[in-house]
Amino acid sequence: QVQVVESGGGLVQPGGSLRLSCAASGNIFSIYGMGWYRQAPGKQRELVATITNGGSTNYADSVKGRFTISRDNAKNTVYLQMNSLKLEDTAVYYCNANLRTGWGTNTQAYWGQGTQVTVSS
Repeated sequence: QVQVVESGGGLVQPGGSLRLSCAASGNIFSIYGMGWYRQAPGKQRELVATITNGGSTNYADSVKGRFTISRDNAKNTVYLQMNSLKLEDTAVYYCNANLRTGWGTNTQAYWGQGTQVTVSS
């Protein structure tokens, strides 16, 4: 079994910062890409940022220059540093980990339960 658990959400004022963490644990053979997605009320889930196990990153245009994704491969953990937060960043943030649970198994996507980020004055 695999668990993906996010932490670090909360309430912050516009212009503030938050750091999200996400740890994958359990029966993990190899982890490949990891990333963050978000879903605001009434909207579809959208990509925020992704990072490969080699460290290559990709960001949504709306967060470029404000958010930074990083990972610690030894800890199977991915982070999202969010600076200069805006009202429109309010959403539930979900962590995604693409991994294999054994030799010869297929790569599958695992998701966390989500953490709420609210930007409000």
